[in-house]
Amino acid sequence: MPSPAVVQLSGVDVVRGSAHLLRGVDWTVREDERWVLLGANGAGKTTLMQLASAQMHPTRGTVTLLGETLGAVDVFELRPRIGLTSASLAQRIAPAERVGDVVVSAGYAVVGRWRERYDIHDLTRAAMLMDQWGVGPYANRQFGTLSEGERKRTQIARALMTDPELLLLDEPGAGLDLGGREDLVTRLTDLARDPNAPAQVLVTHHVEEIPPGYTHAMLLSDGAVVAAGAVDDVITAPLLSETFGLTLALGRVRGRFTARRATDA
Repeated sequence: MPSPAVVQLSGVDVVRGSAHLLRGVDWTVREDERWVLLGANGAGKTTLMQLASAQMHPTRGTVTLLGETLGAVDVFELRPRIGLTSASLAQRIAPAERVGDVVVSAGYAVVGRWRERYDIHDLTRAAMLMDQWGVGPYANRQFGTLSEGERKRTQIARALMTDPELLLLDEPGAGLDLGGREDLVTRLTDLARDPNAPAQVLVTHHVEEIPPGYTHAMLLSDGAVVAAGAVDDVITAPLLSETFGLTLALGRVRGRFTARRATDA
């Protein structure tokens, strides 16, 4: 029997002026699934994540998150149940904010510590997550002094702070060097394989960033779904070529994908 759905979109359009950001999207994410979203710039990935994080309402269609329908629920009660990392969230974190405060303040759904009170449970969980994501030694460091990889891992620790039912990772590999990317993929692989971890959705431009253990994939082009389903059925050379408008050759070694432009040579 399928596990319960944590994200369900039915006939969703998002229109802004004359631009169709999403077109007729149907999508279901279940609580034991790990999804990757791929597509070119402007394909609609970020818009989809804004819907899935209750930051945006659809123009048409229905969006149901964690059993609640957008438009019929208080999103401020819904959002703490969803962990989110994104570039826009990172921009809201003050460079002088302590790393430990960046993580623990997620419990109050605020960015940065002010006058909130945290009990020993909160502080212990924050310390555990920082250790798990390799930023424990930097708890007293200023966020702005961290490397890009350390910042990304701090944001993921923060996103997990509230023990969310859904984890959304919007391009966590962007801007990372090779070492930072490989460290992140390794940690995300461990999280994907943890049966107690929440449902996960990862946005990326690169198949090399898909962690082993991710079960499903969606390809987007011009706001429409090219394909969605099991990773092995969707991450194929023909479908990726259609999605990116370029003939691609696909490789896979020990669960990791690579893609390059196909040549006749």
